[in-house]
Amino acid sequence: MGLVDTHCHLDFEAFDNERVEVLQRAFQAGVTKIINPGIDIDNCQVITRLCKVYTEILAAVGVHPNSALTWNEETPDTLREYARQPSVVAIGEIGLDFYRDRAPRDLQQRIFREQLTLAGELGLPVIVHSRQAEMEVLDILSEWVVNRGDTSTPPGVLHSFTGDELIAKRAISMGFLIGITGPVTFKNAAQLQKLVTVLPLSSLLIETDAPFLTPHPYRGKRNEPAYVRLVAEKIAILKGKPVDRIIEDTAANAARLFRWSLA
Repeated sequence: MGLVDTHCHLDFEAFDNERVEVLQRAFQAGVTKIINPGIDIDNCQVITRLCKVYTEILAAVGVHPNSALTWNEETPDTLREYARQPSVVAIGEIGLDFYRDRAPRDLQQRIFREQLTLAGELGLPVIVHSRQAEMEVLDILSEWVVNRGDTSTPPGVLHSFTGDELIAKRAISMGFLIGITGPVTFKNAAQLQKLVTVLPLSSLLIETDAPFLTPHPYRGKRNEPAYVRLVAEKIAILKGKPVDRIIEDTAANAARLFRWSLA
């Protein structure tokens, strides 16, 4: 089983000049699958086209809270249409962002709920963005999980997690996985590193969020999927386990969440 980068924005213009080379470096580093989430309707169209060119890329479709002002009455039906494509494995990136506050909070909460409903309707997991809105996000997710009914598969992942242990454990108790990104490698990330040591490996995913959140020693430069190995290596150190065990278990977690075969 190879590395899985469960969150990477390969469609962003930061990769326009060398997307093929970036993918080649990822494959050389052992990456076998990359999940590319959407942030708005136009972006979802680009991603689903990209998936047709590169079969190693899978898609999530959704409207990011910072793009909430793009939402209109046609958006749910358009997302539903994209979500039925075979490359789409989740609804995302959705959630709340009270740090940027680029859209009214009540609008963010409304479209978050609408997209959760869509995910439940289609039987897809969700990729959740939360920034300075952890309790609000968890309250909305807890309502959705109860109504979702399906307890046989994880409901989603809290992507690029930055919350505390109580928030993480509450999310895990609802079946959610926790996405770990490049900042876990930073020298000043003691809280996140401690969190990784106490959370069960069965609840962790690894991701880059490229082109953002580049891990050490490349911090300050553009991130890319190949660097997901650095996240796995840091988790291996923190947990005192072989890096191959981290790669294998997080790949299995991704397969369980996004429902693909490990064969």
